[in-house]
Amino acid sequence: MGADLSKKSIDLICHLQSAHIQIENTVPGFKDLMEWFRQQKINPSETMIVMEHTGFYSYGFENFLHQHQIAFCKVNPLAIKRSIGLVRGKTDKLDAKRIAAYGYEKKDRLVMDVPASDGLKRLQMLHSTRDRLVRQRASLICAIKEYRHIGISEKDTIMQTQLQLIKNFDKQIEKLMAEIESTINKETPLKQNFNLLQSIKGVGKILALTVIIKTHNFTRFANARKFACFCGTAPFEHSSGTSIRKRSRVSHLADKQMKSLLDLSAKSAIQYDKELREYYLKRTEGGKSKMSTINVVRNKILYRMFAVIKRQTPFSENYLQVA
Repeated sequence: MGADLSKKSIDLICHLQSAHIQIENTVPGFKDLMEWFRQQKINPSETMIVMEHTGFYSYGFENFLHQHQIAFCKVNPLAIKRSIGLVRGKTDKLDAKRIAAYGYEKKDRLVMDVPASDGLKRLQMLHSTRDRLVRQRASLICAIKEYRHIGISEKDTIMQTQLQLIKNFDKQIEKLMAEIESTINKETPLKQNFNLLQSIKGVGKILALTVIIKTHNFTRFANARKFACFCGTAPFEHSSGTSIRKRSRVSHLADKQMKSLLDLSAKSAIQYDKELREYYLKRTEGGKSKMSTINVVRNKILYRMFAVIKRQTPFSENYLQVA
């Protein structure tokens, strides 16, 4: 079944029966869906609902499906858009039909969504809220720099109001971070992996937290290579026939937040990790570009993260002895 979600409603279409229903994106609407299943003689246990990533719009619907043990999976909207070719027209019902057709075509490759723990769900909300406040704080700091540049006094009301807002943002961000650490400490698997990740030089609290959320505490991705593809750090060959022979390069289809955090992590690791620093200097002195070398360091950090989680032991700095 294909599901097209919006803030107020959900359109669902069964691919084999071409049956359509529109329900409210509320608990009463979800109950209407169960009644519709009975009317259409659809067995929920034999149903896979395919939907796009829509953020909070699908939060209540996902919880309802998990509670009633109805399988569903979320797919990248771009994957659906590129798979259906040239199209004309757009309605919620038509989108649901296209999603259903995509799901039926890819049914052998669909992966059922696994319910996250309560702690992980809470972490996702806390992290997104903190990230939003950090971005707003950064915009205020940028504005203050511009005002100082044109000569506005620190005592001016324009400056004072924004400086006060920045102080308030600092307090709230600190409060959220304390709640994040408290939530992590309540669940042993989260706490263990959180501490293990920080044993790697260049991996701090924010990167460790983000990786745990993105990987669903290392249950969403089978290996580091797949996660590197998700982050946009995995290089891919670019060639065709005998005329096109370009260097391997990363894809722009990536999680930009993860890529940015890994970039900061790599630059920090180059300064403080002896092995990575030696590797960086040797490679750049050999004529390789700095950016490609930094990307290799990103991937090394990713592989280290998956390694410490798999072994459940902290990262060892005595790399020569280990080798």
